[in-house]
Amino acid sequence: MSATRSRLAAMATRCRPRTLRGRLSLVALTTAALVMAVLTVVFNAAVQRHLAQQADDELRARAAAVAATVDTRHHPARVLETPDDALLDTNVWIYAGSRVLEHPASAPADGTLTRTAARLAAHGVPRCAALDGAAPARLCAEPVGGTRAGAPPAAAVVTAMDLGPYRASADTLLIASLALDGTVLAGTYLLTRLVVGRALRPVGAMTDQATRWSVVASRQRFSAGDRPAELARLGASLDALLDRIRALLRHEQQLTRELSHELRNPLARITAELDWWQARPRTTAETCATHSCIADAADSMRSICDTLLDDARATARTAPGTADALSVLRRLTDRLTDRLSLPGQTSVDVTATGPHAPHAPVVGVSAALLERIVGPLADNALRHARTHIGIRVSQDADRIRVAVVDDGPGVPAAFVPYLFQPGRRADPEDGHGGAGLGLPLARRLARSAGGEVTYDAAHSPGAAFVVTLPSG
Repeated sequence: MSATRSRLAAMATRCRPRTLRGRLSLVALTTAALVMAVLTVVFNAAVQRHLAQQADDELRARAAAVAATVDTRHHPARVLETPDDALLDTNVWIYAGSRVLEHPASAPADGTLTRTAARLAAHGVPRCAALDGAAPARLCAEPVGGTRAGAPPAAAVVTAMDLGPYRASADTLLIASLALDGTVLAGTYLLTRLVVGRALRPVGAMTDQATRWSVVASRQRFSAGDRPAELARLGASLDALLDRIRALLRHEQQLTRELSHELRNPLARITAELDWWQARPRTTAETCATHSCIADAADSMRSICDTLLDDARATARTAPGTADALSVLRRLTDRLTDRLSLPGQTSVDVTATGPHAPHAPVVGVSAALLERIVGPLADNALRHARTHIGIRVSQDADRIRVAVVDDGPGVPAAFVPYLFQPGRRADPEDGHGGAGLGLPLARRLARSAGGEVTYDAAHSPGAAFVVTLPSG
């Protein structure tokens, strides 16, 4: 049984239309077929009932006409002869009790028709009966004359009618209704396919547009143009989806640029240390120093990758961690000064200020994330400072404030609005290989941790950037 059901299910699956137009057309055809079947059954039942009622009315009218020729005033009852009564006597039986006064010459006395007429007359009440067979007929009995209580009628008239013409009419109407049903269903199917095809034409056009736009990265929109309300909503949803996809692609490209920008410096340190180490024989202490520098650069690369990928997955906010701000920033400035080989007259200091200065400020982000936020700011300050760079850490209520200041030339006033835009640099010809991604990265990482990076335009001389982060 289960195998049979599986085969039937598989057959139904194969026979089911695969296109939306075909499925909607099939649904419309099935619905129309059910409606037409109900209407056909109801119509033909009503027709047959009407034809049967019409036949009974005609039989009773003939019986009443024949009853007028029966004289029941005398006993036994007798039939009055009238001119041209041959038409009235066709298929008519007249009974006086059980005695037959008249019967049709074409009906044998022992035939089925005569026996049925006798049974109807014996009941003594108006009654009809139908005979099925090769020659279907309908008979109706009508009592004649007044009767005493409990006594049978004086006479009874039974009339018969051939139902062949009525049933032929009913069959003709049934065939005509079935033909009409087939025509209506065929028209319904074709019209539904045509209408659904025209309705889905904009969807096909949108599909072609999506195919073309995916190849050429078009900026066009699905919602443009005069479309029905449903397709306009679909177009708006697709446009929003395209916008999200483009935003994700831009985010991926930006992440790639940021990784390239941030990894360039550790890779350059590794390459420089290896070139220096291979240039001439080195002592054991120098080799250990080179190994230590390479390991530190590799660790920095790992930290950069972890930090940027954590930010890309939006996990920095959910697991911020804590860190000793002064220790982290001092390690950061030590690495930066070693890499940049600053002149001896340039000083760098990391200090705690404010009422909480005696206590080591604890920032509510991980050490790696703090380095990635402050690193680009400190790197810029070290590049542009003349004699001094200051990193001042202060705590205010539940916030940690890190100010990175220098005494360099500062940021041109015209460039201040573009400071945090990716890929923008105040002076592309300043001699260093930055890509203008450090400040935007720092701000984005700070915001992901619930903080902010701002530029203090009031500071002079030089530049001042302020990082605000939650305290630990």
